[in-house]
Amino acid sequence: MKNSLIYELPKIVDEGKREVEKILERLSSQNKLGLQTNELVLPAKDSAGLFSGQMPNADEKEWMNRLVYGDNLLVMQALLAGDPESGLPSMRGKIDLIYIDPPFDSKADYRTKVTLPGVNLEQKPTVIEQFAYADTWKDGTVSYLKMLYPRLALMKELLSDKGSIYVHIDWHVGHYVKILLDEIFGKNNFRNEITWKSGVVKGAKTTSDKYGRVTDSIFFYTKSDDYFFKTPFKPIDLNSPNNKFIHRDKDGRLYSRDNPLGDYSQESIDKFEKEGRIYHTKNGKKQLIRYYDEVKGIAVGNLWDDINFINQVADERLDYNTQKPEKLLERIIEASSQENSVIADFFAGSGTTGAVAEKLNRKWVMSDLGKPASLVMRKRLIDQNAKPFFYQSIGDYQKETFASGKLFRRVGDLANVVLQLFGAIPFTDDQNPNRNIGYIKESRTLVLVDSPSKLTGLSTLKRAQELKISFMGGWNKVVVLGWNFTFDITEAIQSLSDKDLEVLVIPPDLLDKLKTKASYKDLIEKRKIRFSSLQYLSLKPVAKENISESEEKLEIELDNYVLLSPDNIPLDDKDKEKLRDIIAKDPLSLIEYWSIDPDYDGVTFRSRWQDYRGNTENDSDSLHVIRKAQLTVPKVQNRKVCIKAVDVFGFESIVLENL
Repeated sequence: MKNSLIYELPKIVDEGKREVEKILERLSSQNKLGLQTNELVLPAKDSAGLFSGQMPNADEKEWMNRLVYGDNLLVMQALLAGDPESGLPSMRGKIDLIYIDPPFDSKADYRTKVTLPGVNLEQKPTVIEQFAYADTWKDGTVSYLKMLYPRLALMKELLSDKGSIYVHIDWHVGHYVKILLDEIFGKNNFRNEITWKSGVVKGAKTTSDKYGRVTDSIFFYTKSDDYFFKTPFKPIDLNSPNNKFIHRDKDGRLYSRDNPLGDYSQESIDKFEKEGRIYHTKNGKKQLIRYYDEVKGIAVGNLWDDINFINQVADERLDYNTQKPEKLLERIIEASSQENSVIADFFAGSGTTGAVAEKLNRKWVMSDLGKPASLVMRKRLIDQNAKPFFYQSIGDYQKETFASGKLFRRVGDLANVVLQLFGAIPFTDDQNPNRNIGYIKESRTLVLVDSPSKLTGLSTLKRAQELKISFMGGWNKVVVLGWNFTFDITEAIQSLSDKDLEVLVIPPDLLDKLKTKASYKDLIEKRKIRFSSLQYLSLKPVAKENISESEEKLEIELDNYVLLSPDNIPLDDKDKEKLRDIIAKDPLSLIEYWSIDPDYDGVTFRSRWQDYRGNTENDSDSLHVIRKAQLTVPKVQNRKVCIKAVDVFGFESIVLENL
């Protein structure tokens, strides 16, 4: 019989505190986490031409808004540690407002709908996401609370002394989450439980056995007693039956007559008399006159039933399941922050927090574990012509522990299985304690398996090259098998230009297929696993034309996008067949967006031009990007043009052209 949650809570808190202590101790070590800048996004879409605003310097020490892809526990560690060399000081005590809307539905499968010409697909979570979601709900609510505790504790570290946090939750776990918040922030710093009417009861469900659930809770806590708060007001509804502004004076001004006057001093009442703001009733009572055009409105209480949820036809709808309305975030941000305050959301989803913070002239940081969510946010910010921002990820995506279920307790155990599925013979534990290197004897090929908790990049490829030369007497070829890859993996492979180095993708659904010993043995015997090559983008020859002594025109046109196999995409089998058809007939329809840096410095990609699916200002086709870009740029010697394409599944390809 399982222990009750009340029994488990002290253990959850104790375990969470120990984890947080270890994290905080590591912040000053040499192994601290950092943020890797994938892109400096300059919001100029094709219809607007080349970005013409002030070009920010990625190395400057001024603040830049940040959209970060990755596990928020690691993101917050990187923000706390800071990286002065890249212009990011420690954010400890620097964030003024945090809003989070953590997922709280244990039965959700977190699939993302992908619409292609004539085809609808459902993308399953990436490998990293699969593990995160599996861990979050492994033991039900207990696992969820274990996931949340250290994250809330790090958020407290990031909050300024005048800061506030709003935690948006629903009926599943709200009461338990409040206990954690009381423990972390202090019960005395609890300000409100806000009840938001988030839906309506649909239809007359006469067979239902309970009342319809139509509200969410938002827990509002502060870091201290000295916090910023500005009471929000909502407009007075003159058509409401409770409206008191029903009288008019001789000039036609609407007013109400409030009773009684017992809260005011005689001095104040005398002042109101002189101003003509006292109404005398027939029975001799006095009432205070309040003019409609002088009141701010009605002070907002903790019941928010005046902000509608996002319906099917709402203009702001992005078809993102957990999207929240902008007016909800507007109220929170305006109440608990000031202009230029730093706002953060570590479960950012569709990016409403950053989008609203941008409009209200606040600084922002957003992160999300999902690649699809990151693409949605990037596009949304460009659409609203946001200020330039960094698109980043965790530089070293190592996790201290890797739990893939009962079958594999160590990363090396899983790597050993992957080697056998590839047809390689694993080295002995004495020869290779990490158990992630094997060999194919006939071809003298070395095989290296990277961790599923790591982004495979240039450093891994260089290590593989070194092993090819030095390990056990040297080898003819080395193959790297990776789960997840850095944004610039294509460029990394091209820069090494090594015909004896091959990089292949481990199928993301392999872990689903390895849940039991029986399934593992079946796969080993049948060897049905396919390891795919990475995707890549190809261009037509770049044309360059002189316009004047100081300017030239570049014409850059997409030629093809090669996704060699859908097996490295987390899709069901029926959707993989649909994808194969798209790959054969219309491969460029897979491009979600492509962007150009016409003066790439080899360090930071600056997207000075871009087009993306859904941008119909340049054509009427919402399911394709345009294929050709024409840019007028100043003449320079030895120009390096970098073209980046990201497909609908979040895979990135880079092409470099030296002109």
